[in-house]
Amino acid sequence: MSDQLQDKHGEKLGAHEVATWLRRHPGFLKQFPDLALSLVVPRDDGRAASLASYQLEVLRDKNRELSRRLAELSANALENERLAVRTHQLTLSLMRQADYADTLRAMAASLAEDFNGDLVRIVSFRPVTGMEDAEWLQVRGEGEPELVPFRDALRDGEPLCGRLQAEKNAVLYGPRQEEVQSSALLALSGVGLVAVGSHDPNRFYPGMGTLFLRMMGEALVVALERFAD
Repeated sequence: MSDQLQDKHGEKLGAHEVATWLRRHPGFLKQFPDLALSLVVPRDDGRAASLASYQLEVLRDKNRELSRRLAELSANALENERLAVRTHQLTLSLMRQADYADTLRAMAASLAEDFNGDLVRIVSFRPVTGMEDAEWLQVRGEGEPELVPFRDALRDGEPLCGRLQAEKNAVLYGPRQEEVQSSALLALSGVGLVAVGSHDPNRFYPGMGTLFLRMMGEALVVALERFAD
């Protein structure tokens, strides 16, 4: 089929000229609905369809995409609601504790049970009595050389998510560092470090939202301040 037409003066019109004219007159097919039904639109898979059928399918595709996005937003909203409830419950639990050690214990238990942490680790800059056998707790001086890798995190005070550097993993997880594929780290200046390690490399990742992590860190700091000397 030729891609050129002739106008009433006998001059040839190329397909590009026709397309340009139609773009300038989008209401043209309203005047000739039979033409809209008879136009054939080629498909990527080789089939052909009428313009009306093609437009209907495009609308269906858009509707499916909008439905998918709505379902995704709904799922995210439900997950955020669950996180908000758990964070609130954690805050209340921390404020109910009677001493420094119980507050740290409540934090570790909640991160492991309520937030499904595979390996929870807390580094306290302050001595904690009666917790010498707790695998998840370390007591270190804030100026110890082993904590140099955390200096920037402690200065910035922002949660870190993803794969931590090997030296950070070595300090936090010790002989079990190979089990940890991703981590969430709370660096709390003057207080210590809180880490949640996961066997899943995709559980924690750079760029994920850290609002609830920040809220948990702030709740722990405030709860521990009640027992400051």
